[in-house]
Amino acid sequence: MLTIKVLGPGCCRCNDLEMLCMNVLAENDIDADLQKITDMKEIAAHGIMSTPALIINDKVMVSGKLPTKATLLHWINENNK
Repeated sequence: MLTIKVLGPGCCRCNDLEMLCMNVLAENDIDADLQKITDMKEIAAHGIMSTPALIINDKVMVSGKLPTKATLLHWINENNK
């Protein structure tokens, strides 16, 4: 199963990334385990220095910025094989 982690302390941009993920998954009928990680120790353990960050199947896809909807869908499809 596809695992998606949104990492961030809970700021607006982190919440925006979580909502973007939920919308893309719902609009494309993709089943995934979507997790939001707000614990700073756990975020740092992933090597993340800038949030929001996105990890798909244990691979850091982006850190410090929001992807476009099209880019996020591409990453999800690419890792959902």
